[in-house]
Amino acid sequence: MLPINNLDDKDLMLLNLLQKDCMLSLQALADAVHLTTTPCWKRLKRLEDEGYIRSKVALLNNEKLGLSLTAFMMIKTQQHSREWYKQFVDAVQIMPEVMAFYRMAGEYDYLLHVQVADMKSYDAFYKKLLNSVSGLIDVTSSFAMEEIKYTTALPVLAREA
Repeated sequence: MLPINNLDDKDLMLLNLLQKDCMLSLQALADAVHLTTTPCWKRLKRLEDEGYIRSKVALLNNEKLGLSLTAFMMIKTQQHSREWYKQFVDAVQIMPEVMAFYRMAGEYDYLLHVQVADMKSYDAFYKKLLNSVSGLIDVTSSFAMEEIKYTTALPVLAREA
């Protein structure tokens, strides 16, 4: 396998292991990639310093937390000035209901992944969004009926050690 951006198989294996469980001990990680703890720690530190590891988080269960409605909002606008874009981005980024936010190519200009408790909560979010920024000409929403696959793990491939 050819290195990806100067990453070797041990680096890729470490990244895969951390994606599955970032709470693994340094010893467990080192054992899994056949290193001692010091070189393993140095690799992890380099991967963090070079930005391959953005953060270490706990993934929470939205159902258990009462946030069972998943909505995808597709937004069109005729506003494309720098000032409007900054206002829109600033407004959306502080909304905790927005799990992901993308500027798109194609029919819609923006896509938001929104997680809320129920339809009433979604309606309140929708109204908050419309009151936060002007210039949205079409907001279309789709609601997930069933989560079939969800992952935060990127498809990083490495040979098994």
